[in-house]
Amino acid sequence: MTKTMKAAVAYDFKDIRIEEMPVPDLGPREALVKVSACGICSGDVMPWYIRKKAPIVLGHEPAGTIVEIGKEVNNFKVGDRVAIHHHAPCFTCRFCRRGDYTQCDTWKKSRIVPGGIAEYVKIPEENLQGDTLLLPDGISMEDATLTEPTACVVKGFKRARIRQGDIVLVQGLGTMGQLNIVLAKHYGAKKVIAADFQKFRCDYAKKSGADLVVNLNEHDLFEAVKDATGGAMADIVVVGPSSIKAMEEGIRCCGRGGTVLLFTPTPKEENLLINPHDIYFNEISLVPSYSCGPFDTREALELVEIGVVSSEKIVTHRYPLEEAGEAFNTTADAGDSIKVLVLLNP
Repeated sequence: MTKTMKAAVAYDFKDIRIEEMPVPDLGPREALVKVSACGICSGDVMPWYIRKKAPIVLGHEPAGTIVEIGKEVNNFKVGDRVAIHHHAPCFTCRFCRRGDYTQCDTWKKSRIVPGGIAEYVKIPEENLQGDTLLLPDGISMEDATLTEPTACVVKGFKRARIRQGDIVLVQGLGTMGQLNIVLAKHYGAKKVIAADFQKFRCDYAKKSGADLVVNLNEHDLFEAVKDATGGAMADIVVVGPSSIKAMEEGIRCCGRGGTVLLFTPTPKEENLLINPHDIYFNEISLVPSYSCGPFDTREALELVEIGVVSSEKIVTHRYPLEEAGEAFNTTADAGDSIKVLVLLNP
C-alpha cells in the first residue's frame, strides 16, 4: 500500500493545485476507498463558498472501491464498490427523529478525509455506517458519482411536495437544473419550463425533457411563463442560481398556492426582499432545500440503477486528476458544459 497520494487542493477560487499528501490512517471502524471518479458540484465553484473553506481538498461526489477496512468493520469488505456521501447523521437526535437529517450536529460535522478529489479517501465511522452505499453490479463508477447530486433533487422535490400534473419552472440549467428537469418529469409534472442565459444549456434542457425552454437573453421569463400557463404561472419554481435577482424572479413566476424552492444559498450578507401581502394572500411557500439525507441517497441510487439518471445523459466533460484545475474552470465558466467529472485511478 502506498503511503502518499495526490489530491486537488483549492487555495482560492480557480486556484487549484495538485499536491502530494499522506494516505489517511484508518481507525478500527473506518474504511479506505480508492477513488475512481468524483463529480464537481456547482457549490464547489461559488467563490464566496470556496474562500471561507480554503485551503481544502474539494469534491464530495466520489465513487470507488474499498481497499482497506478497520478491524471492527463487519458490514463492508475489501473490494466493495461504493458511493460515498460526505455527510451522515446520528439518527438519534431530535432533528433525525423528525427526518431533518441535514440539521443534525453529527451530519454537519461529518466529512470524508481529505475530500473526494484525492486518490484515496478515508470514510469515518459515521459516514461508513450512515450513508455509504454498495453499488449494484450494473452501475458504473461514473453513474455512481451522480448519487449525491440526484439525492439533493430528490430531497428538494419532497420538500416542495411535487404532485402529478404540476407545472414546474426550473431556473438555471447546469447539472442541478438538468437533474431537476429529469426528476420533475419522472415524478409526473405535466409541464416543465426551463430557463437560462446559456444557449448550450437551453438546448440541452430540451434533451433532458423540458417542454418549454426560455433563453433569457431573448425573452422575459415572467411573460414567457404567463403565456405558457394561460396566466396560471408555475406550481413549483426551482431557483437554481445563487442570486437574489433569480429568487425575486422565481417568486414572481409562482402561481397561487405554489412553492418556490430555494435550491442554492447566497452569501450570508445578502438579503431577499419580499412582499408579505402577496405571499400571504396567494399562499406561496418559500421552501429552502439544503443538501440531502441518507434516505434521499438511497432513493437516488435506485433512480440511477433503473436509468432515470445516468452519466451518459448528464456528463459532458471528463478530466484526469492532473487537470482538476481545468475541470473546475470548465464548471465555473458555465459555457458548453453540464456535468464535469474528475477521473482518478481508472
